[in-house]
Amino acid sequence: MSDFDATEIFGEWEGYDIDSVLRSPRRRRGKPETVQIWLSPRDDQPGRCSGCGRRVDAVHDTTDRVVRDLPILDAETLLVVPRRRLACPRCGPRLEQLSWLSPWGRVTSRLEESVARMCQHMAVKHVAQYFGLHWDQVKGIDKRWLQKTLGPVDLNGVEVLAMDEFAIQKGHRYATVIVDAITKRVLWVGRGRGREDIRPFFELLGPEGCSRIKAVAMDMNAGYLEEVRVQCPQAEIVYDLFHVVARYGREVIDRVRVDEANRLRQDPKGRAVVKGSRWLLLRNYSNIDKWEDRIRLHELLAANKKLAKVYILKDDLKHLWAYHYPGAAMRFWNEWYGRAIRSRIAPLVRFARNLKAHLATVMAHCRWWLSTSLLEGINNRIKVIKRVAYGFRDDEYFFLKIRAAFPGIPG
Repeated sequence: MSDFDATEIFGEWEGYDIDSVLRSPRRRRGKPETVQIWLSPRDDQPGRCSGCGRRVDAVHDTTDRVVRDLPILDAETLLVVPRRRLACPRCGPRLEQLSWLSPWGRVTSRLEESVARMCQHMAVKHVAQYFGLHWDQVKGIDKRWLQKTLGPVDLNGVEVLAMDEFAIQKGHRYATVIVDAITKRVLWVGRGRGREDIRPFFELLGPEGCSRIKAVAMDMNAGYLEEVRVQCPQAEIVYDLFHVVARYGREVIDRVRVDEANRLRQDPKGRAVVKGSRWLLLRNYSNIDKWEDRIRLHELLAANKKLAKVYILKDDLKHLWAYHYPGAAMRFWNEWYGRAIRSRIAPLVRFARNLKAHLATVMAHCRWWLSTSLLEGINNRIKVIKRVAYGFRDDEYFFLKIRAAFPGIPG
């Protein structure tokens, strides 16, 4: 039988040879066998200083360290590594630099990589159980891997943004996500949804980057609007269909429904029908699949003129975003606005006048076909990330996971 190097079978640990191997038998059911490998530094290869990177022969001191490696032959693998501090003439006593082990690491680099790759698809808890590591250790490995692989965000060439909020915890606690609307790449995530909360992004973008922004899609958040106008005065603000219609539902349909229910206090049956119609009125007609729900809706609108008016005007308002030409869009808006004012329904009149004050941001969709629907999809994925992890206690780690999930369209 030909001679072979044992490291070719058990693994490659640069600069070290295998002294001995001990395979411990399985002690109890459910606990894997253990392979313990004692390593020794090669005499013909001086160590490399972790400070200056030069080769050094002199050793200051040595301490044995037990390190986890990938399983060998289905057995938990432990390395006993003599960690040397080299007597570097330039840096003084410095730990030896190893390509396969970080300076203070308790697991090898290849095990760290395997853990990090598995964390892309599984919860930290489950990865820790699979490898037999502590939860905090796995989380630390994954966080360092994300910091290393993602690096600082590249903001060069970014011209069009989309921003939106998402719930980060219970109790109305929110965070903001900002995306490159062209490449669909997450650029920044930060806690909060106020004007001051998004300012760090523009500071990161810098004056030159801010001057490069041409358009920003957002919901009707006054804080977002004010900060973008200050930081990027040349950028056009684009209010998207989804959030305008959602606000119409909250401020008009909900308010009118509650008022009508209160008016019908003396008619318990009619009041119950109106009170229980919230989701029926808020849904798009095309999304109402059940025939009995459509019949209920027709009967409700036939019986209540106010609800019929606000429901019809809700559907009509959506057509404003279908126009490509500003002139045609303005003619449609004037017709819709006149109908809203003539309805004399107080919540509808207030909404129409408020939207008219922001008409330029609505009409901007004719020049910029932008929407935060992309961000709604991202928000749904963020919810999945939270559920898989059973929540996050570390904002930085959570935001790194979000960036990793949305690297953008390859160029």
